[in-house]
Amino acid sequence: MRSLRTAPPLPLVFLLMTVGAFGTEWSVKYNQQEICALKGSTVFMNGTFTHPEGLTVNETFWTIAPVPGVKPTDLSKEPVYSGRVEFFTDEQKHFSLKLSDVMEKDEHQFCFRIKTNVEKQRWTGKPGVQLRVTELHVEAPEEVTEGETADLTCKTTCSLTGPTFIWYKNGRPLTTKTIESNQLHLQTVSSEDAGSYSCAVRGSQHLHSNAQNLRVRYPPKSISVSISPSGGTVEGSSVTLTCSSDANPPVKIYTWFKGSTPVGAGKTYSIPNIGSEDSGEYTCQSRNDHGQRNSTAVQIHVLYPPKRVSVSISPSGEIVEGTSVTLTCSSDGNPPVKIYTWFKEGGTSPVGSGHTYSIINITADHTGLYYCVAQNDHGALNGTVMVTVKTGGSVVLCSGVLYAVVGVSLCGNAALLTLFYWMRCKMQSGKLEKHHYENTDPDAQDDTYAALQPTARSSDDVYHTLAAVQFSSSEL
Repeated sequence: MRSLRTAPPLPLVFLLMTVGAFGTEWSVKYNQQEICALKGSTVFMNGTFTHPEGLTVNETFWTIAPVPGVKPTDLSKEPVYSGRVEFFTDEQKHFSLKLSDVMEKDEHQFCFRIKTNVEKQRWTGKPGVQLRVTELHVEAPEEVTEGETADLTCKTTCSLTGPTFIWYKNGRPLTTKTIESNQLHLQTVSSEDAGSYSCAVRGSQHLHSNAQNLRVRYPPKSISVSISPSGGTVEGSSVTLTCSSDANPPVKIYTWFKGSTPVGAGKTYSIPNIGSEDSGEYTCQSRNDHGQRNSTAVQIHVLYPPKRVSVSISPSGEIVEGTSVTLTCSSDGNPPVKIYTWFKEGGTSPVGSGHTYSIINITADHTGLYYCVAQNDHGALNGTVMVTVKTGGSVVLCSGVLYAVVGVSLCGNAALLTLFYWMRCKMQSGKLEKHHYENTDPDAQDDTYAALQPTARSSDDVYHTLAAVQFSSSEL
């Protein structure tokens, strides 16, 4: 008995080329035996064929790799491929298949089928072209810290032919990043690199991969402070400062400073019943696990009516009749005082206006209490000063009394009264001069001065005083 030996496998070319009945070979050659295509893309399968001489080709079409015992069917006539396949051939016996909107269920082996005018002279090019279908998928770290490096990879389940990858961030193409093959390399990650990344292949840009979100951890940035209510801050109102920042993870620790002094904590800082002492620069310090940063200082200007109004006299020292005097009004207000009005006590009309009030060639009539009214948009306040003019009035007064006494003494002891009043005036003159500049309380004047001061007593008082003196002297 002869032993049976299995014949070795026939080479591919032999399978695709066979001698026909007419002595000519059949052949089907595909440009690619395997194609990797993106889901949703359009793919082309190309090749050439020959057939034995003397045969006429009646029909060509593409079919799925035939199963033994099952008649090959034309793809264009199958409902699942309807409208998605197109066949092309030419006189040079080139053929191609165009398959549009590739689906995952299209992963088959596609074969070119030839029919001739001789029933048994038909040919199917086997093995055909194996189609693999893939989608793009981005692999990236979920989270990185600012300053680190990160690599994002555009992956497929099969090898695309000569692809050029395009990267997108938040739907916009990236043109400034380093792209090596299917990788996007971020050399030094910053907070601006956070976002949603996807990739595509040039020529099929409409077929984006899934979007992969890249989170970046970083310390607080873009810290700002807002003031509510906005606009001017009036004394007595309430003000709230709010701190905003950009950070990952979000800021949870806020500290408020006035100048360099901590004044509060929390995302907001409120000042009820605000006063002028609350004016100043405020900053917010924001902190998370990766660092801290301060905001730019904001200035709070509290608006308030005039305060601490005072009046100064220039030149300082005693005021002598005939000289010039300038009164200057000073105040603290916000906005600064621009309206000053001057009054003299006892008068109803202003005597002047402006920051200063000057009296030229001053006289005794200018003696009195002066006050200035300082006014801004939020109120008014007075400041006062006493102006006392040094004059020779006391000597004149003594002279007037002396003449009156001489007239009275004609009826009495004239010589004695004259001597008495001359001595009295000399003494009083010294007292008056000293008292006029050292005593600021009119009630502190002695009886003699009060008796002889015309502004302190009426004419009747002076008359009665003189009469009393005359009576006393007559008794002498």
